[in-house]
Amino acid sequence: MSETKHDGAVAVGAVPAPSDDTGLSSAELAAKYGLAVSGARPGLGDYVRQLWARRHFISAFARAKVSAQYTQAKLGQLWQVMTPLLNAAVYYLIFGLLLHTSKGVDNFIAFLVTGVFIFTFTQSSVMSGVKAVSGNLGLIRALHFPRASMPIAFTLMQLQQLLMSMLVLFSIVLMTGEVPTWSWLLTIPALFLQSVFNAGLALAMARLGSKMTDLAQLMPFILRTWMYMSGVMYSISHFAASAPGFVKLLLDLNPAAVYIDLMRFALISSYTAAQLPPHVWVLALGWALVAGVGGFVYFWKAEEQYGRG
Repeated sequence: MSETKHDGAVAVGAVPAPSDDTGLSSAELAAKYGLAVSGARPGLGDYVRQLWARRHFISAFARAKVSAQYTQAKLGQLWQVMTPLLNAAVYYLIFGLLLHTSKGVDNFIAFLVTGVFIFTFTQSSVMSGVKAVSGNLGLIRALHFPRASMPIAFTLMQLQQLLMSMLVLFSIVLMTGEVPTWSWLLTIPALFLQSVFNAGLALAMARLGSKMTDLAQLMPFILRTWMYMSGVMYSISHFAASAPGFVKLLLDLNPAAVYIDLMRFALISSYTAAQLPPHVWVLALGWALVAGVGGFVYFWKAEEQYGRG
């Protein structure tokens, strides 16, 4: 209301006309003035570009995690190599000597150690992925960055550890009598495809682990079962020779077994193409694309939910 004086009388003025924004909803007001929801999920293309722009952060974060992982242990980063070696020693004692799964396998030591190192890469990537979001809520809530950076960084961390361990793996393979050949170069595309597969799996597990707090307790049992089905300590082609066709097909399609088979084929001369599943490189590429792309999209769809609630 406004008051005006005219010839000694007081008159009540007209109420000002309402603003053009009156009656608009909050969504309409935001659209009118170009406002966006804080923390909203960007488009998939924009998300990929944001992730690429932070590639240096991802790499630095992975290196820092590798350096800090064993700071409390006296042997430090030697445990990166000693852990899979000790596992291989235990598996050799139980499966090679006691259960005789070494029968029908030439150069069983190289066969076993290769399987343990390669499966450990996938196993560690999955376990790191489960806790990538739930275990880093302070960082996620404090800074704005693509949340996919975390599981990808943890996968890169596991790859860095594997690459350091590969020197030991190569040494063991050489000590068992193997001679380096051109086939050893196949380890490069095999590890690349497995890394893409592991990253996709870590992304999917990160989204599940952010909501299912008990998943980290359950995963060791799932991964142990997966390991026993992946031919880490026995030859699938030998033990599945008399199995029903669908059982052998499932074992051959197992992605962990596919990547282990490729590495054994590259490093062990007695591990021939006859022991590989049909179209093994197509399978390796297919699993990498399915897990890599599928896991990335699955994680991206919940981007705005991470660190909230």
